[in-house]
Amino acid sequence: MFAVLPITGLPEIVAEDNLAALLTERLTDAEPGLQLGDILVVTQKIVSKAEGRSVDLADMVASPEALVLAKEVNKDPALVELVLRESSAVVRKGPNVLITRHRLGHVMANAGIDASNIGNGNGGNVLLLPLDPDASAAQIADAAMARFGFRPGVVISDSFGRPWRMGTVNVAIGVAGMPAIIDKRGQPDRDGRIMQMTMIAVGDAVAAAAGLAMGEGDEGIPAVIVRGLRLAAGHQTSRVIIRPVDEDLFR
Repeated sequence: MFAVLPITGLPEIVAEDNLAALLTERLTDAEPGLQLGDILVVTQKIVSKAEGRSVDLADMVASPEALVLAKEVNKDPALVELVLRESSAVVRKGPNVLITRHRLGHVMANAGIDASNIGNGNGGNVLLLPLDPDASAAQIADAAMARFGFRPGVVISDSFGRPWRMGTVNVAIGVAGMPAIIDKRGQPDRDGRIMQMTMIAVGDAVAAAAGLAMGEGDEGIPAVIVRGLRLAAGHQTSRVIIRPVDEDLFR
């Protein structure tokens, strides 16, 4: 059995906040605390806010490419310009839809750029993904190690849509201190048959479970503890979950 335990009482995160210190202080002073084997799941939004990844769209000057694309997808040219700057390729486009391959490798809508729940009344500001979410996760794990004497698993989560299913689900865009994938290939199943393809995206599974407690609206729960999974320590990053471009049959 495992449990997802909300971390409440965090302040509104702003640029240059020491998020790792705020989290470890909160976990020291109040429930649910932090126990050996716990996984700390933190939303991308508060990581991006602490790292100053906010951009005012009024400061963006749309390129000719962005102007043309903005008309095709019916989006703000300033937003489209920012999406292109954050992306390595446009994967799909259509009315009100712009799917790109982010520079980190994720295939996602609008390069993960978001204006919701960023604490500025929205205005013209939007949030970009962290520059290196795996490094952000590692920094939090290291801060916990210094405070508690053990290194928890840490997941930086973000909500993704899926091309063949409705709705969004949280996935791991940053991982530290735990496996991102558990590879079962070559192991027997219950019937003794050797598994050929089974790889469990445990980083995504943890993020999805955490997302049920975090919510996507006005819940105000940007971090949770996932307790009871007892995963082995690991040194993988989230990049092992991203399918290589040359294996993507749907690009």
